[in-house]
Amino acid sequence: MSTSPTSPTGTTRTEGTPARRRLARLRALPAWALLGAGALIGAGGGAAYGLASPVTYTATAYVLAVPGKGGDPASALGFAQAYGRVATQLGVLGDAQVEARVPLATLRSSVTAETSPDAPMISIGARSGDPAQAADTANAVAGALVTAAGHNATDTRVSLVSFSRALAPTAPTSPGPLLTTGVGACAGGLVGALALLARPRRALPGPAALPAGSVPAPAEPQRPHETATRTTT
Repeated sequence: MSTSPTSPTGTTRTEGTPARRRLARLRALPAWALLGAGALIGAGGGAAYGLASPVTYTATAYVLAVPGKGGDPASALGFAQAYGRVATQLGVLGDAQVEARVPLATLRSSVTAETSPDAPMISIGARSGDPAQAADTANAVAGALVTAAGHNATDTRVSLVSFSRALAPTAPTSPGPLLTTGVGACAGGLVGALALLARPRRALPGPAALPAGSVPAPAEPQRPHETATRTTT
């Protein structure tokens, strides 16, 4: 029959479970280890994402809403807001896909339209891995929007004109590996700091146990008549 190992003092020593041993190792780690490990892992993940993600270019074309004969400049601003919402609809993108030479699904996922609350202007952005293709797509959607607005210009008294054509961008708009590495390192350091706060604290040592017989016994309380006798004497 096997027996449990005993300590030099003769008391039985209990072997810790694997979970307790891991917990003890976690408690023994210095504070900078979790922060450094989190920052290192985050930087590696950010660098991998920056290298694996495709490079994206964005080109922007601008369209201006102008009032026609008898039109109101304030109504031009309102129609610019309305046409900005129409720019990414199927009716406009379906006409633009022929000139852009890209599938309709690609147009729906890569084209955005924004308007200004102060000026009757619409900005149409297109994203692509090819700078020239991004510019062609933005110009194609802008042209299709101008054509669609011209069909209703008689009724709305507002027409759209091309204000600025999109040019092929020279720099990508997607984050590079250096930026993603820095962001990943910051995020990993933050996670490491949170793990440091949630790490189990070391148990504080309790008061040392005194050996048996070293604690003095409490003194017996004096009785009232004994106190009076000593005072009289």
